[in-house]
Amino acid sequence: MATRLKTVDTREKKNRKLTRKDVHKAAKRLKNWGRWGKDDEIGTLNLVTPDHIVEAAKLVRKGKVISLALNYDQHGPQGGKSKYPALGRFNPIHLMTRTGTDAYSGVLDHRKIRGTDDIIIMPLQCGTQWDGLGHIMYEDYMWNGYDCRNVTSAGAQKGGIEKTKDRMVGRGVLLDVARAMGRKWLPDGFAVTSRILDFTEKKLKVEVRRGDYLIVRTGHVERKLADRNWDGYSGGDAPGLAFETLDWLRRKDVAAVVTDTWGVEVRPNESEDTNQPWHWIAIPIMGLTVGEIFYLGDLAKDCAADKRYEFMFVAPALPITGAVGSPVNPLAIK
Repeated sequence: MATRLKTVDTREKKNRKLTRKDVHKAAKRLKNWGRWGKDDEIGTLNLVTPDHIVEAAKLVRKGKVISLALNYDQHGPQGGKSKYPALGRFNPIHLMTRTGTDAYSGVLDHRKIRGTDDIIIMPLQCGTQWDGLGHIMYEDYMWNGYDCRNVTSAGAQKGGIEKTKDRMVGRGVLLDVARAMGRKWLPDGFAVTSRILDFTEKKLKVEVRRGDYLIVRTGHVERKLADRNWDGYSGGDAPGLAFETLDWLRRKDVAAVVTDTWGVEVRPNESEDTNQPWHWIAIPIMGLTVGEIFYLGDLAKDCAADKRYEFMFVAPALPITGAVGSPVNPLAIK
């Protein structure tokens, strides 16, 4: 069945090309503007209730904590060769302002304490990260119908990532699509459709519910780590969610969706006249929080071992005022 699904869905993807008209139709169909009030700035994160968090805490049975983050260093995913523009992103630059050598030499003894300090220079979306609701616009508008000019040189005046600082906690569900399809990892250009998400739920015996943090594994990060290079990862071809999964996500009412790819949706994109069409709808129209470049290898192994694909998920963004994204160290707690 997995082979048949893979063949059919891949063929359907290749035979279909979205147009800007399709994007506009989806915007009308899936628009959440005003759903949580005209002043809302956190979108689908509103779907997580205190009861959801209490229930998520009950999923902790063995006290195991699994990080879903890549390390932030010069070996990160922005370092590979790519034919696509880099969007000004680069790997973190870590600098020491006080070192152990300084301490040993005594040059800072006038402070009457010996220690070390450092700084980091990095784009907020260069590694494991959350997209904020001010990150993508739908024409002249951002989430909830706010004028896109609310994001200024001083930062996002609406939808800043700091508005989510007490969020990103709840029930996490891993849909390990690669495993369900019998693959170590999915190939570039593979479109994960709604049918495949349904199939993966049944195969892994887990149900995605309202208010969940949905985590979709393609194996892309693991493939690049195995290759020992990030060539093509940042903005290049990749497996990912098909455009039509937006309806599936809206029907499920997930709080957020996460993948191990650079941009969640399948690349090459399904449209020739719209770049990242899935993003056009997910963030500014639906208010969906999106996580990218998560490392899911360790979590996938643990879930396969104990046959439990649900867990408590804790991954708050850094409260950087006005930011449109944030680095994060996401934790799955089982």
